[in-house]
Amino acid sequence: MPYKKPKIEKVFYSIGEVAEMFGVNTSNIRFWEKEFDIIKPHKNAKGNRMFTPEDLENLKIIYHLLKERGMTIRGAQMKLKGNKEDIVQNYEVISRLQTIRQMLVDIKEEL
Repeated sequence: MPYKKPKIEKVFYSIGEVAEMFGVNTSNIRFWEKEFDIIKPHKNAKGNRMFTPEDLENLKIIYHLLKERGMTIRGAQMKLKGNKEDIVQNYEVISRLQTIRQMLVDIKEEL
């Protein structure tokens, strides 16, 4: 079995990196931070926001609710307060299905 290079994951991500990951402006990330209490980035001595992988997971859920499902801020807040576990499970299922679909499309293109 060939050696697989371990995936290196950062401890902290800057707001610019996070905004680029989601394809939104940094102002959107700051706004979501104010509106959703589950996002709590660390701030360094200069006051720069440093996001953890846990913050990224929460941002993925928020992005899914707002951008992919088209919910309003208020609706997403109520959904997260009501049953966050169900939302997380649904998001994980959707994410896995998208990964499987992409793998199948890649296999189809190779044929």
